[in-house]
Amino acid sequence: MSIRLKSKGFDTSMGSYTRSDGSQELDAALLVLPRIGLGERGFPRVRGTVDAIRRQLSAGGSLLYRYPPGRDGLPGTEGAFLPCSFLLVEALALDDRRREAVDLFTELLDRASPWGLYAEEMDPKTGEHLGNYPQALTHAAVVRGLCEGGISRSPRQAQATRLAIRSKREIPDKD
Repeated sequence: MSIRLKSKGFDTSMGSYTRSDGSQELDAALLVLPRIGLGERGFPRVRGTVDAIRRQLSAGGSLLYRYPPGRDGLPGTEGAFLPCSFLLVEALALDDRRREAVDLFTELLDRASPWGLYAEEMDPKTGEHLGNYPQALTHAAVVRGLCEGGISRSPRQAQATRLAIRSKREIPDKD
């Protein structure tokens, strides 16, 4: 079931939903739109939002900021917000962009600590884990991206996908 999104909060010049109605700023939390069923797969407004976030909130490579840098309302600098990077994996998979999702997921797996753990944030320049470590929110996003986001469509395929990602083999499309 899909709910049709209205135009409130959508900026036609950007082709994207925004952080708030009337704003032209993005919030990577909008990456949950595909998960909550707002728009069919490939719905242009949701796809435009995912692509705009990927372009405008990129911290380089596989990393995303939650908000535009320096606009989170808090003092100091922030790192890339790892849960949002994994939300992007899920959003891409749910938009039938599975290859992009798998490639991004693989890049993010390479950013784990030596123990396979993730912090809340990451310094985009050094790769240093920042903030709360380990961060349960980040790990929940890892699981959602792999299992619920559509990279793996069944428990058997989830196992095959994990093994393929580890060995850099082709990801199976079917059980």
